[in-house]
Amino acid sequence: MNAHPKISFASVAKTAILGYVLAILILNDANAAPCFDNPQRAYEYLLSQENAKNQARDQYTVNINRASEGELVSLNGIGSSKAQAIILYREMFGNFKTIDELAKVKGIGAKTVEKNRGRLSVQD
Repeated sequence: MNAHPKISFASVAKTAILGYVLAILILNDANAAPCFDNPQRAYEYLLSQENAKNQARDQYTVNINRASEGELVSLNGIGSSKAQAIILYREMFGNFKTIDELAKVKGIGAKTVEKNRGRLSVQD
């Protein structure tokens, strides 16, 4: 008699599929958000993630002569309508020569320019 049990194709296929699924789960787990033992640690983690995003955004320089609406909206005090006003001004009067000229755009004052000065440029 045969001492080896019969192994069906179906059982081999199920084992292979199970192994594949486990591999995917393990690999995806590397990119998953961590689990926390209490809400305070979860909150601190979320704050650190938000701070990292804000810091990256704050280091990004915006060329006001080339920036899209989305890039302009990343500036402090600039919403969609002001970003569109900047683009319209640029189209009507040409490129800004200095950062201070941004205050000539309706709705944007010297305070807004000053808040964003470190992130603004007029040259490539």
